[in-house]
Amino acid sequence: MDDEEARARLLDAAEELFYRHGIQAVGMDRIRTASGVPLKRLYRLFPAKESLVAAYLERRDRRWLDSLRTTAAAPAEPRARVLAVFDWLAAWFTEPDFRGCAFLNAYGELGAAAPEIVRVHKAELHALLADLTADLTADPALADRLLILTEGATTVAALAPGPEPAHRAREIAELLLDK
Repeated sequence: MDDEEARARLLDAAEELFYRHGIQAVGMDRIRTASGVPLKRLYRLFPAKESLVAAYLERRDRRWLDSLRTTAAAPAEPRARVLAVFDWLAAWFTEPDFRGCAFLNAYGELGAAAPEIVRVHKAELHALLADLTADLTADPALADRLLILTEGATTVAALAPGPEPAHRAREIAELLLDK
């Protein structure tokens, strides 16, 4: 196994275990066991647990935002692109392993020690919403409101998984877009 494959296996194991059980509840030995990567190589690739946590969140950020961007870009009409965000959320909330936002979960566990990618992810999500609303209004507060809707729906869905929080948030988004 080369370093690239070992890194991928470690990140796969870290993502599954950190997202399911929490960052602080999962030790490096458990990551090693789940990945099948020897401990020496694990620590060569990720010298500290913090570096593994950051890498896991960075990879999740890219995948999560790429998927959301692709879905939101599909409709031709700007209003439909905004609403597609909430349809994407509804599908995400019904995934069997859904446990809320990995970035907010990490921040909730680690507080100020959370990796910078947590803040970067939220800023990128806000920027995406601002891009989607740019053709609809000159009011930058619309993106702020939509961010609160997406975050609120995600938090509610983490406690009671299913599409309903996204559907309710979509209804509110439609009201905001009709203003």
